[in-house]
Amino acid sequence: MQPQLITDYRDRVVPALTEKFQYRNLHQVPRLEKVVLNCSVGSQPDRKQAIEDAVQELSTITGQKPVISLAKKSVSNFKLREGEPIAARVTLRGRRMYEFLARFMFIATPRIRDFRGLSPKSFDGRGNYTIGIADQSIFPEIELDKIKRNLGFDITVVTSANTDDEARALLKELGMPMRAGGKSSAGEEGAEEQSEAA
Repeated sequence: MQPQLITDYRDRVVPALTEKFQYRNLHQVPRLEKVVLNCSVGSQPDRKQAIEDAVQELSTITGQKPVISLAKKSVSNFKLREGEPIAARVTLRGRRMYEFLARFMFIATPRIRDFRGLSPKSFDGRGNYTIGIADQSIFPEIELDKIKRNLGFDITVVTSANTDDEARALLKELGMPMRAGGKSSAGEEGAEEQSEAA
């Protein structure tokens, strides 16, 4: 069975965006391409254990095994050696991407403490949206009594939109809970402290 978000996109979002932006061709309508979750543990003192925790948590949240990113060069100030694991990353596409986004938008974000909506400014100028999450406990898949450490991570939603306005309209139509107002300026920092959460 297809995720509800795919059906919503096809039946409701596509006609709404076509009318708003006067697209002449169905293929001009912006669509979601992928969702990337990235968790960096470079600042943790026990990186080896932290990377294992990050892999475990991301696997639980997304249902997909993360790829481990290695340091490209040594930095003595950070006690970092070349080739040392420093981050875990998951790229979601297709069905898993839509299922994850639905869980994030409708179940996880309302659990953020003092949540007043995501920043409408966190676009990169090319139609991609980045959200900073300070605490993995907002996801219902995570058992609170098993959390060993707070792991912050970024969620980047990559769209086929040519402009930030089109991407913003796409995400709002899909149900992304954004605060009212605010235009993005190209190159603006992703994820304002959206999670004053944890």
